Amino acid sequence: MSVLDYSIVIIYISAMVLVGLLMQRRASQGIDSFFLGNRKLPWWVLGASGMASNFDVSGTMINTAFIFALGASGFFIEIRGGVTLIMAFLMIFQGKWNRRAKVMTQAEWMHFRFGTGKDGDAARIIAAGSIIIMTIAMITYFAIGSGKFVGEFLGIPAFMGLSSQFWAATLMIVLAMIYTVASGLYGVVWTDVFQGFLIFGTIIYICVMAFTQFTLPETFMVSVPLRDGGFQAIETTREAWTSLTPPWEMNFSPESAYSIYNLFGVAILFYLLKVILEGSGGTSQYMIQRFFASRSDRESGLLSLFWTTLLAFRWPFIMAIAMMGVVLGTQQGVIQDPERVLPVVIDKLVPIGIKGLLVAGLMAAAMSTFDSTVNAGAAYWVKDIYQTFINPGASERQLMLHSRVSSVVLVVLGLAFMLLIRNINEIWGWITSSLGAGLLLPTLARWYWWRMNGYGFASGMAVGVVSAVIQRLVAPDIPEYYSFVFVTIASLIGMVVGTYLTKPTDEKVLLEFYKKTRPFGFWGPIKAKLGADTIAQIDRENRRDKLATFFAVPWQVILFLTGMALIMRSWDQFGWLLLILVALSTGLYFSWFRHLSSEVKVD
Repeated sequence: MSVLDYSIVIIYISAMVLVGLLMQRRASQGIDSFFLGNRKLPWWVLGASGMASNFDVSGTMINTAFIFALGASGFFIEIRGGVTLIMAFLMIFQGKWNRRAKVMTQAEWMHFRFGTGKDGDAARIIAAGSIIIMTIAMITYFAIGSGKFVGEFLGIPAFMGLSSQFWAATLMIVLAMIYTVASGLYGVVWTDVFQGFLIFGTIIYICVMAFTQFTLPETFMVSVPLRDGGFQAIETTREAWTSLTPPWEMNFSPESAYSIYNLFGVAILFYLLKVILEGSGGTSQYMIQRFFASRSDRESGLLSLFWTTLLAFRWPFIMAIAMMGVVLGTQQGVIQDPERVLPVVIDKLVPIGIKGLLVAGLMAAAMSTFDSTVNAGAAYWVKDIYQTFINPGASERQLMLHSRVSSVVLVVLGLAFMLLIRNINEIWGWITSSLGAGLLLPTLARWYWWRMNGYGFASGMAVGVVSAVIQRLVAPDIPEYYSFVFVTIASLIGMVVGTYLTKPTDEKVLLEFYKKTRPFGFWGPIKAKLGADTIAQIDRENRRDKLATFFAVPWQVILFLTGMALIMRSWDQFGWLLLILVALSTGLYFSWFRHLSSEVKVD
């Protein structure tokens, strides 16, 4: 990069640290302030922060890799996680269900659901431990992507036997840690909002540039990774590459790392089923933290809608980068590593000055995801383990100290595990289809099955996480749907055995949970304790939410695909997608949006 580009990046980094440090006093009032912003943050700030946190460099690089190598249908692989389809479920019902508990963490929620007895304690400890493990894995994932991206531009050398990628990731993380540790959620969300403007400037520039200056040739070469670490160039056509209709099968050789997607239709159906189960069960970490911090049911819905709409702009950006990578390949030879398309395109095709803004914008995306993950992960140690079980009488000063120290420890562990992972897709596939699968069914059943108790939740989660680790050690290269099935079945057995070998949760605890949360599902014995009028009101709300979800899930997918079709100038596809989007938006308005302010009064 030029001196001007470096200057822009340095000014950006300095501004980020300054904004975060300015929030330190507000965040230091206590852990409610540090982790939830005292639940006084506006919905639009939480939504904008959520978008910035989802726009991570690692995810953008792997999503771009799939689009570059597979064409537009590569989008459907990232239904597994990169499309963030869980937002549709948070928008309609999961966001408000979680907010109603008025807790700080997902693990603290376990006491709300299972009580404060031994089974509730077991669920809370296991939930906190498993989410901390997930946080470390996510930090590793972010570190690999950001290190790969930043290392491309800053020219950081290898040192002490460690790669330049490792030191680039360390630099990024240390910078983000300064304001995250100092100012907690206040610093996270307001720096995210600031970074959001930079991210959107990046998106608009690249999309306009691709739309006006780049045209795909009729035939061209792309590249796919091989299992041995090499790459294979393959030929494709513009018609095949731009098609948004996914093929049922692909024909990659067994040596290709993408051969696991040869049964493409099966893989997509599997990812869709997985996301429906995940969305129905809710989420944890930084995403759910935004809903715990929201001020009302209505605002939890509004922040979700704003978050999803902003996130839709990510996919035209990804498509634009992939198109530019294809055209660049026709001029100077195909880009071998699909995961390097993003940094190579910016390095080769973006002019001086603008390049600095783009690098700063994508650094902003990396840092906003990282800071949210660390802040949310530290809460599980402080609130759910240290304060609850180690030192219940801890002062606010002690809790704040642990908040900051635990943030640093999580980061160090995440960086250490970075040394064991080969590429972004490797760690992302394991997180979404193995480790995530171990948490899936207990997370789902807790909402819909009254008989499930804390021991059932704890045993299901513990068996699931252990099974995911075993799969990673014993069979790391099996297709994702095999690892998903193995880990899910193991977790299901652990959950059912743990539930039926122990007594049900106390009825008073279940009744209090149901009255406040009002979920649908198998709650007959508990629901029968309420009055007929209250039951009728809850049933109406539940019916609306179920109907709205059928509109919301395809609405989000079509919203993202519409922007991609526009960038490709695929006008037939764009026209049809736009018509479907209008129809789904109308259905979503009448089934959900106009009822946002409705509240069920429970006696």
